[in-house]
Amino acid sequence: MHDYPHTYHIKSKPSHTGIFHRALVSEFASNGLLVFAVLLGIIVVSQLIRLLSDAVSGVIAVDGVMALLGFSAMNYLPVLLSISLFISILLTLSRCYRDSEMVVWFCSGIGLTRWIRPVLWYAMPVVGLIALLSLLLSPWSLRKADEFRTKLESRDDVTAATPGLFRESRQANRVYFVDNVDVGSNRVGNIFVQSKQNGKLGTMVARQGLQETFPNGDRFLVLLNGTRYEGTPGRRDYRIVEFQRYAMRIDAAPVRQAAPQVKTMTTLALWRKPTTWNYAELEWRIGLPISAMILALLAIPLGYVNPRAGRSLNMIIAIVLYMLYNNMISVTNTWVGQGKMSPGMGLWAIHAFMLGVTLLVFYRRMTLHSLRRHLAKNRPDSGASPLLPPNSNDGSTPPYPSSEERSRDEPG
Repeated sequence: MHDYPHTYHIKSKPSHTGIFHRALVSEFASNGLLVFAVLLGIIVVSQLIRLLSDAVSGVIAVDGVMALLGFSAMNYLPVLLSISLFISILLTLSRCYRDSEMVVWFCSGIGLTRWIRPVLWYAMPVVGLIALLSLLLSPWSLRKADEFRTKLESRDDVTAATPGLFRESRQANRVYFVDNVDVGSNRVGNIFVQSKQNGKLGTMVARQGLQETFPNGDRFLVLLNGTRYEGTPGRRDYRIVEFQRYAMRIDAAPVRQAAPQVKTMTTLALWRKPTTWNYAELEWRIGLPISAMILALLAIPLGYVNPRAGRSLNMIIAIVLYMLYNNMISVTNTWVGQGKMSPGMGLWAIHAFMLGVTLLVFYRRMTLHSLRRHLAKNRPDSGASPLLPPNSNDGSTPPYPSSEERSRDEPG
């Protein structure tokens, strides 16, 4: 009878992803969200400053700033996601090297290629989102931004007038100033209008005004209870006229019919119109998810950090490689658009080259560790202790005489 409880071997369900893999993917995601938030904040702030500058100068209306900001930010999302994916993997692996976690992995007999699986688990959804944005949503946002900008530019002078700002008409013959606008009643208050008629400069000031549309479609700005100053001050022909009602015709702005740009065309439309620049734009959209996947794999060997060297050296090398990769994609797309390179060569040449660089860096990083271990193993004095002198015992015989030898050497 056994004096210990008898236990049975219970088979547990095998897990497809280990605990360490899930923790690693979670760390990838947290670093990626942090990097993406920082980059998106920089883009939003820079675009907001530019749009506010255009709104102050009168290029666009103030009420269209937020819509244009949203469309512009959506256009930058594929590139920002690609950069965030690359940097998040690089930061996580660099942290593992600094904290000696990679040493534990290598001492356990696990190679660098085992990191490909968790990286792919994290990268595949992000690459799918990049493909969706670059192929569908980014062209849609650019097209909507152009339509919204055209709609703002097609508004008449009074509708486009911003309360509290002087605005010049499109014909450059009038200057408007409106203090406040009541959208519900279609009325404006404290109006200032300066115009030039029959070679004479006239200025009108009114407490209130409204817009009226005649049956034939003509629109007028009607000023109520105002004063008109006409002529040059100091001359005899200068006149001051008070009026109760004064109507000015509002010239309708012509609708601008701009030719569709390549970046605003849908992916299907680019495919159906086989021109060189359409192929170049199509290759750019397809190349974004491909480059994101290659960069995610390239970050694995680039994450190596030598504790004796600078910790930011690998980050500098990674940023330089990313800039070269991105610039080479832009150059090849330009060559395809100019007809200097075939579309097939422009699409696959640069990505195949970077994939070869990735495999080469993988091979160098893996063979470097194997070569060091091989040299350390085959070194002649590899078994000698560094604390003993060169002619000391190597451990094959006892360093001290045995008990039999001591008894034999003792007198008597």
